[in-house]
Amino acid sequence: MSVEKESFGRTPEGQEVTLYRLVNKNGLRADVIDYGAILVSLEVPDRAGQLGDIVLGFDDLEGYRTRSPFFGATAGRYANRIGSAKFTLDGKVYTLAANNGKNHLHGGKKGFDKVMWRGRPFRRAEGVGIIFKYLSKDGEEGYPGNLDCTVTYTLTDDNQLNISYRATTDKPTVLNLTNHSYYNLAGAGSGTVHQHELHLNADRFTPVDEGLIPTGELRSVKGTPMDFTQPKAIGARIDQLPETKGYDHNYVLNKGGNDLTLAARVYEPTHGRVMEVFTREPGVQLYTGNYLKGLAGKGGQVYEQHHGFCLETQHFPDSPNKPQFPSVVLRPGEVYETETVHVFSTR
Repeated sequence: MSVEKESFGRTPEGQEVTLYRLVNKNGLRADVIDYGAILVSLEVPDRAGQLGDIVLGFDDLEGYRTRSPFFGATAGRYANRIGSAKFTLDGKVYTLAANNGKNHLHGGKKGFDKVMWRGRPFRRAEGVGIIFKYLSKDGEEGYPGNLDCTVTYTLTDDNQLNISYRATTDKPTVLNLTNHSYYNLAGAGSGTVHQHELHLNADRFTPVDEGLIPTGELRSVKGTPMDFTQPKAIGARIDQLPETKGYDHNYVLNKGGNDLTLAARVYEPTHGRVMEVFTREPGVQLYTGNYLKGLAGKGGQVYEQHHGFCLETQHFPDSPNKPQFPSVVLRPGEVYETETVHVFSTR
């Protein structure tokens, strides 16, 4: 196992961005940068043992700064959407940036994906990794409280990539963190993900309005294109979702408590790669890159609609305005802790 680092360019403010390369004994490799705590590359073996990069992204910092639809990003303070870009907490109304129509998306105009984190590599018995730290100041993007936040990437020798999160605050606030990687298990840039077979451990989803804000209902997936309770090709029913141009929906995971639970299993039949996702979160957002169009990415590849899928483990969208949803409130003296584990294999 090893951790290497190299320069990944400089921000317009002159800050040097560092790329950290994590490698396990099997050759599996994860590249992460301290700008946005972003996963920029993930090389995983196929059934023939050939490594392939399975996350969409860019070759340089400029792509992540100016053109990225959250490729590989740490999304926060609040991943996903908050309706009407405001919420009320303890009787006070907080107004956020309306950066997705009239709604707030992924932390605002300068969310956690566009700030510099402090990175520190480590080697432990369980694997190699990077600890990223960031202090989000009180009032940043409209959110209350000084939020001391840590995101840790760990790569293990049994081909697991673990992303864990920890945060504390000095004022009551809301918090919902996730990783926003776009995956294609056939290799980034190899076409659509329609043939990927997906199983979601979720009997229900949260229906949304025209702005993709949950109505508050938890609806059964049975008899709908949302049903992945049995493995199904992602593209099998995707044309039945013309309003959203594909999947962009939050699923309610079948679980109790905060234990690690299987959220999803994805199998790509051509190369045989399998990715399993375990999480402590109550939900997962399935997004199929519905608005990718002619976006130039790594190695001159061009990403088009449905060329990647996201499995964003999370609390539900608009939870600050939906008291019936699991709470996303973090108060002084409490610790926000969660993790998502990606397990890679072949068949």
